[in-house]
Amino acid sequence: MVIVERGRLRARLATTAQDLRRAQALRARAFGLTAKGIARDCDRFDRRCRHVLIEAMPAATLVGCFRVLPLAGGAEIGQSYSAQFYDLAALARFGAPMAEVGRFCLDPDHHDPDVLRLAWAALTRLVLAGGVGMLFGCTSFAGTDAGAYLDTFAMLRAGHLAPGRWRPEIKGPGIKGPGIKGRGDGTPGVFAFARRLGTRPADPRRAAAQMPPLLRTYLMMGGWVSDHAVIDHDLGTLHVFTGVEIAAIPPARVRSLRAAAGV
Repeated sequence: MVIVERGRLRARLATTAQDLRRAQALRARAFGLTAKGIARDCDRFDRRCRHVLIEAMPAATLVGCFRVLPLAGGAEIGQSYSAQFYDLAALARFGAPMAEVGRFCLDPDHHDPDVLRLAWAALTRLVLAGGVGMLFGCTSFAGTDAGAYLDTFAMLRAGHLAPGRWRPEIKGPGIKGPGIKGRGDGTPGVFAFARRLGTRPADPRRAAAQMPPLLRTYLMMGGWVSDHAVIDHDLGTLHVFTGVEIAAIPPARVRSLRAAAGV
């Protein structure tokens, strides 16, 4: 099922087991898992999600993918992938449909900014079709060294933390680690950047250069993040919980997204 097409790119829903295997293989490459002998990135959430493939035509070359887990509302937040890493009790009060966006990957050998734009156009169509009130997910930084991103974390602390009514908390004892490096045994650690950095100023240029493109797009839509990052040694990344309320997206950004989606 094609969601949206632009030029030589198209976004469509995965419809076969082979489609899913292609997405899992791209995810493994994007996360650097193939260097560890892992051919496909798979987990138990895949079977519950809708998978979107971004393909370059006419050869249908897979250049990007992501998955979407629809939830009827905040009462189902505990079923999300993100709930493994963050205490999301505050979001359980959210009363409208939600969608978790995950495994957002671009082909590391394909450098076309239109791929990300088309992905957002496809996501916009899915949000409108599902009456989604909030998008959320774990937005990843490459590597597990939080110290490499201190300027970005300082910028996030200064102006982009989640509002108190929705703010994710640090998960229970099983995920707590001793700071920047985590526990070192594969167990996710936590870098509580809002507390650790205090009033440390951010270098705006460095912060922007360090920021993942996906997170930058979320923030442009009025998105917000958790006050701590989780260090995931399994995937070799660290991530922040990211949310955006659809009703709070600036009108100019809404018009831009709708235009890109052709609606």
